[in-house]
Amino acid sequence: MIALAHAQQNPVKNIKGRVAIDFSDPAHINVINVRTERFAVTDGDGYFTIQAAENDTLMFSAINIKPFRMAIACEDMENETMYVKLQSVVTQLNEVVIMNYPGINAVSLGIIPAGQKKYTPAERRLKTATGADAQIGLDTKFSIDPLLNAISGRTAVLRKALETEKKENWLQRIQYLYDDNFLLQKLKIPFDYIKGFQYFLVENQRFLNTLASKNTSMSDFIVGELATEFIKNIANEKK
Repeated sequence: MIALAHAQQNPVKNIKGRVAIDFSDPAHINVINVRTERFAVTDGDGYFTIQAAENDTLMFSAINIKPFRMAIACEDMENETMYVKLQSVVTQLNEVVIMNYPGINAVSLGIIPAGQKKYTPAERRLKTATGADAQIGLDTKFSIDPLLNAISGRTAVLRKALETEKKENWLQRIQYLYDDNFLLQKLKIPFDYIKGFQYFLVENQRFLNTLASKNTSMSDFIVGELATEFIKNIANEKK
């Protein structure tokens, strides 16, 4: 059985840094601590301050630079200022990759108040199809749409679409937390079976529950268990 566990947490401190970019403005660069999801934004001179510990990974991203990751080393914790060299993007973008950071959202940025119900696109479509908010007559609120949708089967289709959307969101999160190199080198998943293993994880409710609770150590442990089970299944199929 493969068992994964994070090392004991190192002391956390405010790290001061400065980014440098050739031919580009160093302001408004997003700096994200991948482990804690804390974030900062560089000022006009490229300076930033962020809480981190040794071995944490910082991600730097903006529309004018190439995404860059760096691990916090011991000397970074001791130096007064950490300097980071970034590469600017000088060619036209053909693709935009949107990364999902659960800790960075409209609430944390102060755009919407905390506690407000949030709906995904599939949830909004389902709510509209099953709601009762259309007005009939002068003072009666009732909608026949939910009844018609139920009869036509549209509601069932929307519920299925909602489940598909949830699985796609889980898949994106899994692909971010456990990239291909990790699956190949650490878990020994054969290259041709990586996508299959990712879907295998999506179907395991116990694993999804640990992700939802942000229990990283338990998530890593369960991934190791499921990797062992998955590899055994592959071996049995080849017999």
